[in-house]
Amino acid sequence: MSNLIAIVGRPNVGKSTLFNRLIQFRQAIVNEVAGTTRDRQYGKAEWLGQEFSVVDTGGWVVNSEDIFEEEINKQVQIAIEEADVILFMVDVVNGITDLDDEVAQMLRRSQKPVILVANKADNFELHHQTAEFYKFGLGDPFAISSINGSGTGELLDAVVSKFQNKKEDIPEEELPRIAIVGRPNAGKSSLANAFIGENRTIVTDIAGTTRDSIYTKYNKFGLNFYLIDTAGIRKKGKVNEDLEYYSVIRAIRSIENSDVCILMIDATRGIEAQDMNIFSLIQKNKKGIIIVINKWDLVEDKNPKVIKTFEEAIRERIAPFVDVPVIFASALTKQRIFKILEVAKEVYEVRKTKIPTHKLNEILLPIIEHTPPPSNKGKVVKIKYITQLPNTAIPSFVFFCNLPQWVKDPYKRFLENQIRKHWNMTGTPINIFMREK
Repeated sequence: MSNLIAIVGRPNVGKSTLFNRLIQFRQAIVNEVAGTTRDRQYGKAEWLGQEFSVVDTGGWVVNSEDIFEEEINKQVQIAIEEADVILFMVDVVNGITDLDDEVAQMLRRSQKPVILVANKADNFELHHQTAEFYKFGLGDPFAISSINGSGTGELLDAVVSKFQNKKEDIPEEELPRIAIVGRPNAGKSSLANAFIGENRTIVTDIAGTTRDSIYTKYNKFGLNFYLIDTAGIRKKGKVNEDLEYYSVIRAIRSIENSDVCILMIDATRGIEAQDMNIFSLIQKNKKGIIIVINKWDLVEDKNPKVIKTFEEAIRERIAPFVDVPVIFASALTKQRIFKILEVAKEVYEVRKTKIPTHKLNEILLPIIEHTPPPSNKGKVVKIKYITQLPNTAIPSFVFFCNLPQWVKDPYKRFLENQIRKHWNMTGTPINIFMREK
């Protein structure tokens, strides 16, 4: 399981700029709260061969006119509580402010590994101004410029050095690990209770070394797997449990521990921005996925046309990865919950699909010959051979060709769609690699 890094500090010190640099992508995930749009950002990064999750936070403020000040500050506290390493960002140009002092005080109390990041040191003349930040008592400040990237290599070296090797208390049995994830009040706990509730046949509860994952062994009706449910397990701290931001941080943990994720969506609200955020997290972590439209018992008009329209709206939102099972269910009435488990098992098995090399070439090469990659600047790409990589977490295919650098993403999606058309890959991501023959 990867480590979680939180970037905290007062407003306008460059937290989001550093976040975008760490994940090497300009990303802003939007969520609507009380009529106001705010960006909440989280993603995956890698340095020196180590993967880790990064969480951006809102700027810490007090006594401001922002009506969301209290919630933003709670989100910062959540990030600090959940993170393994904290990047405390300050501004070299403006120096220490009262808000910086407040954040530093909070971080000292947290007893978490903290790295002091002095941002906006865009030239070497500004580096000597970082000396004043020793006042915080949080160690040596790292002078960086998140705009041009100077100093970020040394910072990442320090981040990786703080990581601890996490040994998960994962059961030794090679059984599917299925996580139930989703926004608050989507019915995650109700579904978990429906699975293991009245006819309870729990063999063992295994509390992981992570703060929020518990493996519950489910073994009945011919199904055998570990259910990962985080709802209601973690002890209440000083933060509200129902914060949207919190659900995302906990989803990161649950998703990383799983093989297949059941994404719960509230039928009375439809698919919202936060659902899309969690869907993208599952994709980034290369996990199998099932979308469950819960509370279907509350929908009055259940005719096939309504179901079709609802499903089409979901697939439109999750495009281009639309080869995902969508199940309309009710955890309360237990409608179709057994189907959820059956499909989860199928998605898990699909992730282990191995296609013989001769079959890949026999079926795909004629298709490629009929619809070759578009030529680029007179360069003609010729794909000669296809094979599936062994021992990968998800199905991964290598296409050998003369000019791999000229094969762009739209054509890779075309190849992926052809694989999905001829073999069952429902619910699992696929890797497509182009290599020089």
